[in-house]
Amino acid sequence: MMKKLLATTTALACLAGAAQAECTDPIKVGVLHSLSGTMAISETTLKDTILMLVDDQNAKGGLLGCELEAVVVDPASDWPLFAEKARELLTVHDVDVIFGNWTSVSRKSVLPVIEELNGMLFYPVQYEGEESSKNVFYTGAAPNQQAIPATDYFLDELGVEKFALLGTDYVYPRTTNKILEQYLKDKGIPAEDIFVNYTPFGHSDWSKIVADVVALGEDGKKVGVISTINGDANIGFYKELAAAGVSADDIPVVAFSVGEEELSGLDTTNLVGHLAAWNYFQSADTEANEAFVAKWKARMGEDRVTNDPMEAHYIGFNMWVNAVTDAGTTDVDAVRMAMYGQEFPNLTGGTAVMLPNHHLTKPVLIGEIQEDGQFDIISQTEEVPGDAWTDFLPESAVLKSDWKDLGCGMYNTETETCVQLKSNY
Repeated sequence: MMKKLLATTTALACLAGAAQAECTDPIKVGVLHSLSGTMAISETTLKDTILMLVDDQNAKGGLLGCELEAVVVDPASDWPLFAEKARELLTVHDVDVIFGNWTSVSRKSVLPVIEELNGMLFYPVQYEGEESSKNVFYTGAAPNQQAIPATDYFLDELGVEKFALLGTDYVYPRTTNKILEQYLKDKGIPAEDIFVNYTPFGHSDWSKIVADVVALGEDGKKVGVISTINGDANIGFYKELAAAGVSADDIPVVAFSVGEEELSGLDTTNLVGHLAAWNYFQSADTEANEAFVAKWKARMGEDRVTNDPMEAHYIGFNMWVNAVTDAGTTDVDAVRMAMYGQEFPNLTGGTAVMLPNHHLTKPVLIGEIQEDGQFDIISQTEEVPGDAWTDFLPESAVLKSDWKDLGCGMYNTETETCVQLKSNY
C-alpha cells in the first residue's frame, strides 16, 4: 500500500512539475501474457501489441509527464503461475496497470490476486461472461457480442439444424456452451440434435471427433460446428477436417478463438468458407485500420497479421491513458471512476464506449476464411453493449452489473440487493 501511495504521489508530482523537470520514476505497465507453452501461439502477439502501444505513447510524451515502462513476465500457459506472476507484477514491480491473459481459467486464477491487491486488469479476449469484478475491464466480447450472434447466423442464414459444440476443456467453452445449449433449445432445437464435446489443451488426435461430427448428418439434416477450441489444438482440428474432406459447404465451422494469427500457421486451402465471429478483422476497410496495420507491419514485419484481441488491447490501452489523464493520477480507484463513459474510435469505423459494467460496446462481425488467411467480412452489426450476465440462463437473467452508480457487480433486479460471491470469480 505504501508503495502504491508513493507511486501515486510521484505521478501527481510529475503532473504538477512536468514543465520544470522530467519525471524520475516511470509509470509501469504490466504485461501478463504467455510467451511459451500451448497459448504462446496466440498470446505472444498481444505482448508485442502492448510494447508497441507503450512505445507510441512515449513518443507522444509519455503520461502525466512520466515515461511508460512495460514490465513483461511469462506465465508460460501455466494457469496457477498466472496468479504468481500477477502478484509479482503488483508487489515486486509495482505496476500501475496490467494488460493480460487469454484463457478464462488464467483470468480466474489472477482474479483473487488482483482484487486482494486492488490492481487493475484489462482483459482483451472474448469470454463466457457470468463474471463481474471491479478490478477488471473486459475489453473482449461477452457472449451476446459473439456466441449468440454467430449461432443466429447459423440458424437464420445457413439453415443449420444440428449443432456440434466443440471446445477445449476449461471454463470458457463449458460456460459458453451451457448458454448456447439453452439458447438452441429455446429456439426449438431438440436436445438430441446438440452434440457437445471437450478436449484437453494441446489435443492433437481429432479423427474420431470429426468422424462423430460427420455422422451427425447421416439423416440429411444440416450440421454446423460451433468451435470454442483454443490454442494450438486448432491446428490439428482443421487439418483433420481437411483430411476428412469436410468443406464449409458440407459442415460449416464458426470459431470464436481462431483469427488471423492462428491461421497464419496453417494451409488454408481447404479451410476456405469456414467462419469466425469476432469484433474486428484485419480486412476491415477503414483509414484507422489501414494505419494500424501499416504501423504493426512496419514494426514486426510484413508477414505479421493483426487480430481481434489486438484491437481490444488497442482500445483498452488508449482508454486507460485517457482515464489516467482525466484523473490526473494512476491511482486505481480514481482511474476506475474515470473509465466510465470513456469513448475511443475502434478500428472498424465505430466508437467503443466503456459501460458501468466494465464491458465495451462492440460491433459483431462474421468473417469467412480466404485462401490468404484473411477474412472476408460477410456480416457486421452496429455496436452492441456487452452484457456481464446472460439473459439466456434464468439465474443470470435477473442480475446486472453497475460499478458506477450501484457499486455492485451482481445486483439482483428482483430482490434489489447486491450479492458479491467470490465463488463466481
